[in-house]
Amino acid sequence: MSLEWQARSGSLAWSNPVSWWWGLLTLVSGVNIAIWFVLYRELPLPPAGSVGSLSGAGAMLLFCAAYVFGCAFRSFLPRADVQRICLFDTWLSSVMVGRSVATIAEICFVAQWAIILHQIGTMTGAETVTNVAWVIVPLILIAECLSWYAVLTRNYLGNAIENSLWAVAFFAIGVALCRLLPEFNGAVRAVLAIAVAGIAGFLAFLMTIDVPMYLKRWRTGDADGDKRLTPREGLRDVSTRWVVTHDLREWKDEIAWMSLYFSLAVWSSLALCVFYSLENHLPQYRTTATITSGAPSTTVAGSPR
Repeated sequence: MSLEWQARSGSLAWSNPVSWWWGLLTLVSGVNIAIWFVLYRELPLPPAGSVGSLSGAGAMLLFCAAYVFGCAFRSFLPRADVQRICLFDTWLSSVMVGRSVATIAEICFVAQWAIILHQIGTMTGAETVTNVAWVIVPLILIAECLSWYAVLTRNYLGNAIENSLWAVAFFAIGVALCRLLPEFNGAVRAVLAIAVAGIAGFLAFLMTIDVPMYLKRWRTGDADGDKRLTPREGLRDVSTRWVVTHDLREWKDEIAWMSLYFSLAVWSSLALCVFYSLENHLPQYRTTATITSGAPSTTVAGSPR
């Protein structure tokens, strides 16, 4: 692959806003990778080869790695799937490769949320939270299938439904976190409240910008989406065709969601690892803690000890 910004229409100077956007994505992704390595070094992990070594913190870090490195790959080699456009002329920019990486990364990301919700739901006895933990991964698996349908057939309706399912999944996560708010005091409650606010912002973005954009493209056939393919035709197309372009007009609708996705979403994945590692500290922030000291248990309500 050549990183000399050679396009079929000519070279791209750094005066082009697309080059600055790509440079920012690359910088942020490099920082995200560095943070992951810090977490890998600092967070407590079970010894290699021990029973359950891939459970708990190890699994969270593994899923986080898939998401962090997957998003970094997509930042280094940006592409828009249905349009088949990319910045660099390399087979690594093919939609088949990029969409496969994205599918694995996104499933791992939602798996992190499921683990966290199951952890806290079990700790607090909140059935609503544990039920959400079991539902969100199958929901996102359906969303990924719809994403592949949209990519293969060039039908933006699949993208609209896919992102609507992401909205349903994170609405459920938001409800679960709200259910947990009365269970904790202090810093844990503050973290949960921040997470709820972040999810509210994500839902607002999906329902006011992202999903309407895909519905508009579906109705009007924008961005080449009117050239529909059969799934079989699409499978060959995503493997063999990519169009290099540095035209801001081609990328302007992708810049907003990619910038947020490859920064804020990755930071939340990293934060989930940190939160999970604090499992042993969470009970002291419970609003109701049970203390057992060789005598009948006593329930103490109040601030964290």
